[in-house]
Amino acid sequence: MIDDAVRHRAVAVIEQATARSWTVTAAESCTGGLVASALTSIPGSSEAFGWGFVTYSNLAKQKLLGVSALDLERYGAVSEVVARAMAEGALSASSADLAVAITGIAGPGGGSPNKAVGLVHFAVSTQARTRHHVEQFGDLGRDRVRDGAVIVALDLLLEALSRTERDQAG
Repeated sequence: MIDDAVRHRAVAVIEQATARSWTVTAAESCTGGLVASALTSIPGSSEAFGWGFVTYSNLAKQKLLGVSALDLERYGAVSEVVARAMAEGALSASSADLAVAITGIAGPGGGSPNKAVGLVHFAVSTQARTRHHVEQFGDLGRDRVRDGAVIVALDLLLEALSRTERDQAG
């Protein structure tokens, strides 16, 4: 069941992307497909969303998105480098116009002194640029971290769609 806050954002993403004739994709690790689920719950979403990638394992990140094994070893799956590579890989593999990537530690375990539970890296990519965003939700519990990550991802997509509109107008 998708709550109203997520549904409102998902509707806005689909409407704005459709109005621009853009397609959107998502590369998800810790959210396990929740962003794709939110977007595809909207009637008419097939006009703007055609692909999604759930790349929970490092091997999936490598095979489906082209993330470098060296980068995964050097920086870890939960890192800016990997989030950027996931977004760019999803964009390339899907031929979409806009991609969001999410990789993090939802918990309850899996954290370390350098990467605490609740740490989530996001990247949003278009053909022109890739932007990185990081959130530390804290050890709120697995569901709350994942739900928070979905909202941030949708907000980042909306921001990218709005920024693109401003760039084209000016």
